[in-house]
Amino acid sequence: MEINTEKKFAAGLSISSNTVLILLKIIAGHLSGSISIISEAIHSLSDFLASVLTFFAVTRSAEPADKDHPFGHGKYEDMSGFIEGGLIIFAGFYIIYEAAKKIIFGYSMEAESMLGIYVMGFAVLTNFLVSRYLFYVAKKSDSVSLLADAEHLSTDIYSSLGVLLGLILIKITGITLLDPVIAIIVAVIILKTGFSISKETLNNLLDGSLPVEDIQTIENVLKNNTVIKGYKNIKGRKAGQYKEIEITLLFNPDMKISCCHNICDQIEAEIKTALGNVSTTIHAEPKM
Repeated sequence: MEINTEKKFAAGLSISSNTVLILLKIIAGHLSGSISIISEAIHSLSDFLASVLTFFAVTRSAEPADKDHPFGHGKYEDMSGFIEGGLIIFAGFYIIYEAAKKIIFGYSMEAESMLGIYVMGFAVLTNFLVSRYLFYVAKKSDSVSLLADAEHLSTDIYSSLGVLLGLILIKITGITLLDPVIAIIVAVIILKTGFSISKETLNNLLDGSLPVEDIQTIENVLKNNTVIKGYKNIKGRKAGQYKEIEITLLFNPDMKISCCHNICDQIEAEIKTALGNVSTTIHAEPKM
């Protein structure tokens, strides 16, 4: 499957699975009165909105550069990932708010708790399978938005599993206070993921530097070339799945322009091999 088509399929699969899980969790939460299941429904709703954003982002980012976007559309993925992080954070705080109300004012769960157990078990299995596939496609395509969506679904695995175990304990012990407590634990997991995604994508949106490991990889490529006489001003930023790099290379003043050009082409190819989707701009200067 062609990579952009596979990215769209992965995003569409995430939308479909989240739609089904939202409906099931809302029904189970309403019938059982469980705030932890309702919190999972809210979490899945944020997943659904994030999946829609991801589908939009991977569709737009795949478009070639044009007059209005001469550097391409890669930033759409970073924008999508940042909004997804915000949605995750909002869901986390809302769950804490609802759980705190249950703890303070009290409530009772209904007898339909077995339905909740079945639904949460199905959610754990579904999110595991879908998130593994999203991680696979995200790694294969270096897609920021798909990776954010996969991380989003991964938090659902742990949170849904926590809710599932909690419902089983409530069924055994009859201690309903466990329900909002588990919901708060779920919310903390959600918040941690949300802040992590927001931090990474905001760095890309603000043209933050590439990771130290990438810069070191570039430096290793340059150091292994014995023809160039030095380098300076290594700059790099990320836009979606693409890395944009600028380097100034120093050459022997007597070297012909054609030779400098060939060496620059060679270095660009080596950097592309080492880092994947890159656009490298090299400025050549004589070493004085």
